[in-house]
Amino acid sequence: MFIQRKNARYPGNGQVRIDGVFEGYALLKDISIAGCRIECTMYADIKPRQSYILEIIPEKVSQVGKFKITGEARWIREAGYSCEIGFFIVAFPKGKSFQRFVDYISWHPDTGDQAEPLSKDRQAGAPVSG
Repeated sequence: MFIQRKNARYPGNGQVRIDGVFEGYALLKDISIAGCRIECTMYADIKPRQSYILEIIPEKVSQVGKFKITGEARWIREAGYSCEIGFFIVAFPKGKSFQRFVDYISWHPDTGDQAEPLSKDRQAGAPVSG
């Protein structure tokens, strides 16, 4: 599968909470200025094309506070007891936490270099060997 994206998508480092959809937290798999992908290991009552408020809780080392985005569910992939959900961001949070988080995850902490966006295969959720 080939995916053409306007915006670079970076691996996510954090958790996601969606009140009323599932108990606990989901894993933020990747994020960009336009969308994100989360992974749940529980039942998620998500309807495609419906908007949800996602509370993003970045990892503590990022020193970025939690923030909320409004995302429209675009696709859902179910596999056994887990699922992945792709969201299009329709409303950004007030304040600078979201941009600080994107800046943080796009920066490589070991070298100070910009991190590489996910490859097309990784954006598609394809397994990576090696």
